[in-house]
Amino acid sequence: MQLPTSFDHLIEEANALNLYKKLILQLNKDFLLANVDLDFHEEVLPSSLKLLLHETVYRLIQEKFNEYLNLLYIIDVPEKDVKALNGDDVLELSEEVMFLILKREWQKVWFKNKYS
Repeated sequence: MQLPTSFDHLIEEANALNLYKKLILQLNKDFLLANVDLDFHEEVLPSSLKLLLHETVYRLIQEKFNEYLNLLYIIDVPEKDVKALNGDDVLELSEEVMFLILKREWQKVWFKNKYS
């Protein structure tokens, strides 16, 4: 599996394989497990998905750091990837973490689709 290198690439691949809705459902499932109040509609536009997810990650980093760490744990974002990010600018950091979250969720959806 070749991991996407950008948000747009990830969305293109999800749409091409008809897995965008499953990606949204996986996000909703893991956010619910992490007890983070975010629930996307299945028909959410990719631009809205990106904006809402970015805002939520930013808010968690700023205001609810323990919940942020719990979310990363539940989604299973690789710790080494998070540690490799530059934390000087929280806005930029939250955008990069948002993409790490989406990439990990995409892996889950892709593997479930391929091997089930």
